Amino acid sequence: MSNSKIEDNHVIDIERSLRHISSIIKQKGREILTSYSITPPQFIALQWLWEEGDMTIGELSQKMYLACSTTTDLIDRMEKNHLVIRIKNPDDRRVVQIHLLKEGERMIEEVINKRQLYLKDVLNDFSIDQKKQLDSLLAKLKTEMKTE
Repeated sequence: MSNSKIEDNHVIDIERSLRHISSIIKQKGREILTSYSITPPQFIALQWLWEEGDMTIGELSQKMYLACSTTTDLIDRMEKNHLVIRIKNPDDRRVVQIHLLKEGERMIEEVINKRQLYLKDVLNDFSIDQKKQLDSLLAKLKTEMKTE
């Protein structure tokens, strides 16, 4: 078999593995969220705010690949649950930032911690070197995907 064909087979296997891993992570994440009063899209919104700080509904909509109207509904529900608050920009009152409140921060940290504990358990039989190598390769993949 030619090197090109072997490489193509590796790409096929990697894509399949990443798709399956993504599906498992998504399912496990949803299982964890069942004990919280937020939906998966609300979790994603909280995660963006937690990682990147305050942003407008338009910016959050772009990150989540949602229509602004959908994101507005999401923010409305999260604001009612005291997870976020809208803050008007003092320099331009037309600009409204979404700010993560302490309860939202507590919830996102708790959920992410549970996800990390799950992954720690899954990686239990990996050696330290294997974990380092996996981390390094995933970081390289992420970097390559961001530059595309």
